[in-house]
Amino acid sequence: MPELPEVETVRRGLEPVMAGALIERLELRRPDLRFPLPDALSERVSGRRILGLSRRAKYLLIDLDNGWTILSHLGMSGSFRIEEGRIEEGRIEEARIREGGQSDMPGEFHHARSKDEKHDHVVFHLETGAGARRVIYNDPRRFGFMDLFERREMENHPAFRDLGPEPLGNQLDADLLAERLAGKNQPLKGALLDQRLIAGLGNIYVCEALWRSHLSPLRKAGTLVTAGGRARPPLRDLVTAVREVIADAIEAGGSSLRDHIQTDGSLGYFQHRFAAYDREGEPCRTEGCGGTITRIVQSGRSTFYCPDCQK
Repeated sequence: MPELPEVETVRRGLEPVMAGALIERLELRRPDLRFPLPDALSERVSGRRILGLSRRAKYLLIDLDNGWTILSHLGMSGSFRIEEGRIEEGRIEEARIREGGQSDMPGEFHHARSKDEKHDHVVFHLETGAGARRVIYNDPRRFGFMDLFERREMENHPAFRDLGPEPLGNQLDADLLAERLAGKNQPLKGALLDQRLIAGLGNIYVCEALWRSHLSPLRKAGTLVTAGGRARPPLRDLVTAVREVIADAIEAGGSSLRDHIQTDGSLGYFQHRFAAYDREGEPCRTEGCGGTITRIVQSGRSTFYCPDCQK
């Protein structure tokens, strides 16, 4: 499932095309994804102008000029692609698709992306300053979903009301985590995956942050806090590691594991920088360690770590 850096990569790829564009119409090719699409979604957003795109945790947010926001979650295999030209009722008018009838997909490909039109479920027909564009949501597994809500009510939306601070936001610091981890006997990795603690962290980047901070995923979360409720030095190291691994992954364009792709069709390369995740049996990359990356299962998810240097 795409994690926060992948969603941020998608946002940055879509924004130059979608921000400021007019939604001429929203084409819904099925009534549902993981959940039913909102009632009259097409009628409610067609004719509206897109003010901008933002992100909260793993959710993509498309803000409209009437105060409403489209929420999109990519699920396991959801992706967007951008095509040029206008299509009306199945007929290409003003087609400005690049040579060979392909989408605008610069970059090299390491894995095939889904191009099967039967999985094109939602199509934004846009009028932009550069002409007509189509932004197409494709999702073979249909684990993604979309919703529509009033932006002023965002904090009351079920997807957002219990979320913790963003990993790169000013709210996140060791003192805040100490307050929330105090007395917890839960394994550290499980605590970090709780979206109420830090929003947007997923399995991959938790493994990487724990490796960078030399903390065991099995360690009791409360041991990072003093009896007086203060953050111990390892907790401060963990906050730094979380910030750095998320920032590095965003810079690299996301890890793009399995089906996930960038909006321009190219893939991120952060997976080649993984130090722990999916490196079972390989030597630990911590200088002077000499240990071996081990895989265990926690709450049904694979955890990769070095038992020698992560304590």
